[in-house]
Amino acid sequence: MERVSAFDEPLKKLLGGPTAKVMADHLDLHTVGDLLHHYPRRYEERGRLTALTDLPLDEHVTVVAQVADARVMTFNGGRGRRLEVTLTDGSGRLQLVFFGHGVHKPHKELLPGRRAMFAGKVSVFNRKLQLAHPTYQLLDVRDEDEATEAADAFAGQLLPIYPACKQLDSWRIAKAVDTVLPGAGEAVDPLPASLRDGRGFVSLPEALLKIHRPHTKADVAAARERLKWDEAFVLQVALARRRHSDTELPATARRPVPGGLLDAFDAGLPFTLTDGQRTVTDEIFRDLATEHPMHRLLQGEVGSGKTLVALRAMLRVVDAGGQTALLAPTEVLAQQHHRSITEMMGELAENWGLWREAPLDEGRRPGDGRALGGSDRGTKVVLLTGSMGTAARRQALLDLVTGEAGIVIGTHALIEDKVKFHDLGLVVVDEQHRFGVEQRDALRSKGKQQPHLLVMTATPIPRTVAMTVFGDLETSVLDQLPAGRSPIASHVVPAKDKPHFLDRAWERVREEAEGGHQAYVVCPRIGDDTDEAAEKKGKKRDDAADDAEKRPPLAVLDIAAQLARGPLAGLRVEVLHGRMPPDEKDDVMRRFAAGRVDVLVATTVIEVGVNVPNATAMVIMDADRFGVSQLHQLRGRVGRGSAPGLCLLVSEAHEASPARARLSAVAATLDGFELSRIDLEQRREGDVLGQAQSGVRSSLRVLSVIDDEEVIAAAREEAVRIVADDPALERLPELRTALDALLDKDREEYLDKG
Repeated sequence: MERVSAFDEPLKKLLGGPTAKVMADHLDLHTVGDLLHHYPRRYEERGRLTALTDLPLDEHVTVVAQVADARVMTFNGGRGRRLEVTLTDGSGRLQLVFFGHGVHKPHKELLPGRRAMFAGKVSVFNRKLQLAHPTYQLLDVRDEDEATEAADAFAGQLLPIYPACKQLDSWRIAKAVDTVLPGAGEAVDPLPASLRDGRGFVSLPEALLKIHRPHTKADVAAARERLKWDEAFVLQVALARRRHSDTELPATARRPVPGGLLDAFDAGLPFTLTDGQRTVTDEIFRDLATEHPMHRLLQGEVGSGKTLVALRAMLRVVDAGGQTALLAPTEVLAQQHHRSITEMMGELAENWGLWREAPLDEGRRPGDGRALGGSDRGTKVVLLTGSMGTAARRQALLDLVTGEAGIVIGTHALIEDKVKFHDLGLVVVDEQHRFGVEQRDALRSKGKQQPHLLVMTATPIPRTVAMTVFGDLETSVLDQLPAGRSPIASHVVPAKDKPHFLDRAWERVREEAEGGHQAYVVCPRIGDDTDEAAEKKGKKRDDAADDAEKRPPLAVLDIAAQLARGPLAGLRVEVLHGRMPPDEKDDVMRRFAAGRVDVLVATTVIEVGVNVPNATAMVIMDADRFGVSQLHQLRGRVGRGSAPGLCLLVSEAHEASPARARLSAVAATLDGFELSRIDLEQRREGDVLGQAQSGVRSSLRVLSVIDDEEVIAAAREEAVRIVADDPALERLPELRTALDALLDKDREEYLDKG
């Protein structure tokens, strides 16, 4: 029978059932290896030896002293017991106190005359300094030098503080680590020896010993440096193998067709492409022309023209005889993409006479499908969502299977089994983080061969995050705004401290409307019955939250009514939110785009995809309830025309609060990449990685995707070199084992995150 490595032993065998169950249920720790990779989040220093006459309040100290007296006190009618111990070091006195079951051991050991080291946090009780439940070590050695040496070693020790849970304190986790630490010797080292030696890293067993039981801060630094590399390298090898395997897959090359739809589209554009748009499109076109599937991430600033770039790529594929699908996470976003694409094509209809309406069927509205009428060519642009009528849905499905529809824009409805394509050549995924891997793969599997893949994200991502989260994709960045875009002025409106600032905000909105422009007012909540029920369900909030956080977020329906009969009376005020019927939402957006609505009070359904150049002002209520990147996305809805944009961030948060600091950061810069970095620095690392790491057995523990750019970049270079030389890792079995530990068959899907 094959021996189980100590690293793979179940915790139940070493720690017992109850402790192992708590670790499994609450910390997702199941084996010795899991626990040894559960690193301390920080270390407490016991502190240098401190005289009893010079103890700092609220700090951790270590003292060496002699027990002067000890007595057990009772309270609550004799039901409670408290041990009080008085220490002296010749310079002063200090009281120790132990309660409950913690009384028994020190009562036996801390007898008058015994000398010991004590470590704990200094507090005050009855105007006397004390240590409550200190840790201690008896000094029963006769040699004074030996006692002094032991005291110095004890005082200098670093105490590991572990990520814990209510059911399991840090000290109990530390005790469990002591039990399993011998198993570190059997840790499989994933780093090739040449890499490890070349960079001067300690071995993995040594790194584990030093991270859990360091003698010095240098031990911690050496261990963390090594373990960061493990995390970065194994992850980058997994991504490099994915990229390598993609190059082995066949795909249909989609090469340029002179005089085709793309040329006609480009010729009719009423503006000149930016240099950035041309550069990014060239990168995409080169990928499309290869016989291996493209895997590319397109990210860029708000309003940089990502949809235009995607449309040109789609037309290239349609020219080459293929079909394209744009997958959007919500119906609102799918409708907005459909609207913007058909509008871009609609301009050509007027200017060049190239576009004709598809025949209207029962349940189909104008704009649901368009065809480009060339001499020999034509393609429909169709929308497919779950709320479409039966007849319109049937026609859309027919257009897909026959190939008449070259461009389809849809939601999850696109991935249903009944949806068949004639020849799917390109999949464009928008806001990819909102999709599960199975959903994206279900769409990609509908091609005769692997279709090309273009992933779009409207949130700029720092290079470090892109290398970690999207490491299996080539990256294109659009950081140049089209000519004619006006700057957006942003200001924080402290509604609680200076209510007259909010009055002025509504005056500015009225001024914009009276000047022929339009405005958005964004609220975090809808305010309908369903919304109220959800709010009550989530009422249990952090008691430490401030007053602004304790009240319900401001709601669209409430604010719209207040504005219509108050500061914006006489203006055309309408609402838009996600629970409105699709036809009603579409109608509101069409009328707003046409200038027949002055002020649109909405939820974040307008966050991306909405393009109304005449909208110049935005007021975001309870702005502190939104994330930094989300605020940047919302702000990007104004300033899209020739008139300057204005964004007012209304908040009741206190001036010195972190929430106000976030808002000030947003107001201070229009650089989405800088704001993204600020946003990520303020969030936990697990939130940074989000679903993109959903298949990883555990989140990164010591590697920071924000701070460790050099490590990630170097690890990626090493990974690419090693995988190119040995794709199956046949000569590196330890690295293969590490990959198996990181991923299993069910979780390997994470590598498809785009």
